[in-house]
Amino acid sequence: MIYEVEGDIMLTRAAVIAQGVSVNDPMTRGLGRKLSEKFPVMRDEFQQWCDATQPEPGAIWIWGNADKLRVVNLVTSEPGDLALNRPGRPTKIAINRSLRALARLVLEERLPSIALPKLGEGAGGVDWLEVRGMMHAQLGQLLIPLFVYSHEVVGMLASEPGM
Repeated sequence: MIYEVEGDIMLTRAAVIAQGVSVNDPMTRGLGRKLSEKFPVMRDEFQQWCDATQPEPGAIWIWGNADKLRVVNLVTSEPGDLALNRPGRPTKIAINRSLRALARLVLEERLPSIALPKLGEGAGGVDWLEVRGMMHAQLGQLLIPLFVYSHEVVGMLASEPGM
């Protein structure tokens, strides 16, 4: 079940946080910045993974820590301008593919709950209504709570049904 909530995604009670990233994303903006400030090793390991695998948009990369937090990085765009420290722009095709991969991951790993931001808006370019439709098409049949943080309120705990 998909719930749109407002609050601070960094305070989620969901077992997994998913975020959109570009290939070789420097994670200097939005949720990526917050996660990389809290977990700098995640950003470093993501860069190593990108260097080793040369991922295509639509791929996903999972990171976890000793506290059992898991972050699923959805590769929603091509590489950006590394010299200017800017991520690439997301594309509809890459977002759709990464959401499909996330749905498979939920079933394979039996993930209990996921929190994610509005994908495709941070670096700009993709209409949220189209992305919302993709989320419902790819993730709407899952029997776990998915919390889409549609409005960020720093420091506020969101009302996450079932948590």
